[in-house]
Amino acid sequence: MESKIYEELGISKEVFEFGQKILDCLKDRFEKIDETAEYNQLKVLKAMQENKVSEACLLGTTGYGYNDLGRETLEKVYASVFHTEDALVRPQITCGTHALALALMSNLRPGDVLFSPAGKPYDTLEEVIGIRQSKGSLKEYGIDYVQTDLLPDGSFDYDRIKEVLLSNDKIKLVTIQRSKGYQTRPTFSVERIGELIRFVKDIKPEIICMVDNCYGEFVQRIEPTDLGADMVVGSLIKNPGGGLAPIGGYIAGKKECVENAAYRLTSPGLGKEVGASLGILPAFYQGFFLAPTVTASALKGAIFAANIYEKLGFSVIPNGSEERFDIIQAVTFGKPEGVIAFCEGVQAAAPVDSFVTPEPWDMPGYDAQVIMAAGAFVSGSSIELSADGPIKEPYSVFFQGGLTWPHAKLGILKTIQRLVDKGIVVLQ
Repeated sequence: MESKIYEELGISKEVFEFGQKILDCLKDRFEKIDETAEYNQLKVLKAMQENKVSEACLLGTTGYGYNDLGRETLEKVYASVFHTEDALVRPQITCGTHALALALMSNLRPGDVLFSPAGKPYDTLEEVIGIRQSKGSLKEYGIDYVQTDLLPDGSFDYDRIKEVLLSNDKIKLVTIQRSKGYQTRPTFSVERIGELIRFVKDIKPEIICMVDNCYGEFVQRIEPTDLGADMVVGSLIKNPGGGLAPIGGYIAGKKECVENAAYRLTSPGLGKEVGASLGILPAFYQGFFLAPTVTASALKGAIFAANIYEKLGFSVIPNGSEERFDIIQAVTFGKPEGVIAFCEGVQAAAPVDSFVTPEPWDMPGYDAQVIMAAGAFVSGSSIELSADGPIKEPYSVFFQGGLTWPHAKLGILKTIQRLVDKGIVVLQ
């Protein structure tokens, strides 16, 4: 019966059986993912209970949003889960890039230097920083930027990092991107990030260490703030929104850092005191509650994708057996046709707009055309089944999401079916 419903959804018997052989080898790994999800689920539940989340917290406010119990309690819940002094969790933060820009612009001043010791940041941050000039960039405000690249093996160049830290007394903030973005480097584990933060703090303890936590929340049992990060920043339409949050971002960390961000988000003198939550709080609370198990489903999809494409002979990062530190799976095709066919398969598996064919386009914030597949309930939500990639060498696609494991599984099988139908791969 199972194969029959897959056949009705356009999956041939050959593709279905190929996938089942891969899945037979992943049962033990999936059990470990479920154990981590259980731990994180209880961690979130404990935070909600300790902070006395009540029905009144779900009501929301309008206008200025003064004395918004639900908003204030939700931020306490986030602070408890991330083990931080404070948190800012708002629908007024429009996306992950906005959250990161907010954290940077509020904690840096003219004359300060931003330092990335882990190579270049995600593409959309290049214009925020001023690597690619854009109006309102940090560079326009007299904030300089330096970076050290990773070593060829993907490790941190500690000698060079130390040299930069000791030679520049204007470095105020260090930014570390946990996930790979559109690069083919490994994602950093929380432990590796903690080692880097400790190294930086041993040299200059006053430096603020910020982690771009996008796609990494709840993948491990600890977060970067457990190992010394002063701020973690992310998007609610990724992991922590659990697929229910329709918008929003968060910044969790030291009280001063979060307060600075709040004053930048709203206005000096107002800070966290304003910002109506309207009717959005139930989705924020329930999404955060579901986030650990939703993240586990996405993680299973990423591991399935890695193993199935590795079996087909493609370069995959991470590989099929590596430990996971985010939900993103990169597959390198070496030609644009593979990237496009993969995205077509993901789109065809969607609950929304499954009949649409994705095409590359000039997406704002990127230096090359990008193709995106995401038939999502929330536009642009990348905790939902989605795939994207720039149409440039080495022609890699980045797969992520899946609110449920069965949907993630179907999405991967659809990509294989599309590649088989186009003659790009041959199953053996």
